Amino acid sequence: MMSHDEKGIPKDILELCKKVTAKRARTVIDHLLVHEYITTEELKNTYGYDHPPRAIRDVREQGIPLETFKVISTTTGRKIGAYRFDKNNKVKNGRIGGRSAFPKSFKDALIERYDSRITTTNEKIEPRYLQIDHRIPYEVAGNEAELSNLDEFMLLDASAQRAKSWSCESCENFKHLHSTDTCRRCFWAFPEKYDHVAMKEERTLSITWSQDEINAYNQLCNKANNLKTTPQALIKQLFKDES
Repeated sequence: MMSHDEKGIPKDILELCKKVTAKRARTVIDHLLVHEYITTEELKNTYGYDHPPRAIRDVREQGIPLETFKVISTTTGRKIGAYRFDKNNKVKNGRIGGRSAFPKSFKDALIERYDSRITTTNEKIEPRYLQIDHRIPYEVAGNEAELSNLDEFMLLDASAQRAKSWSCESCENFKHLHSTDTCRRCFWAFPEKYDHVAMKEERTLSITWSQDEINAYNQLCNKANNLKTTPQALIKQLFKDES
């Protein structure tokens, strides 16, 4: 039978919480140990984290189960995300200590392998703007990916990483099923070949316009604006008309 403290928090979760030293995860944990939950607004406005889900992932990557739910914002009156210890879930084995730091030589190898390109968009940018990410989220696969296998990692910029985090946060596989096979068929893990986006029947296409292509992009936006639609919808309509 699971043992709990006076607040109803399972003892195994509390024991794991004591071992966490990483600043961002520690901040979230300390708040949760005092308060019932923490909101996306508090993470951003009180603690200065512009991307709240990343702070929450830091805690989950330590093996500590958190539950996501909705509350009403006291400032906007709208529903916002909130997080609390998932008292009915178990600590995930193999997650203690969180994800490992990547050596510079490993990033250099990925930069060479992928030609300094964002994996999800194929846009080439300066290496200093690229971050290493597990193709299959750490919360699903833990540290199964070996650094010797470059195929298990991808390069993302901050924007792409935020987009992946938001999409994964709402995915049933990420939250409950934890199937690595499902992840392997997802756009956010292997955009080179996929059959779903966060378990939804979708396809996605990202186009970057640069240098002498900017005029063409502006023309597209102006035409879409005149038709009272979006550039994305206009491109889709052009292909529908051709078919």
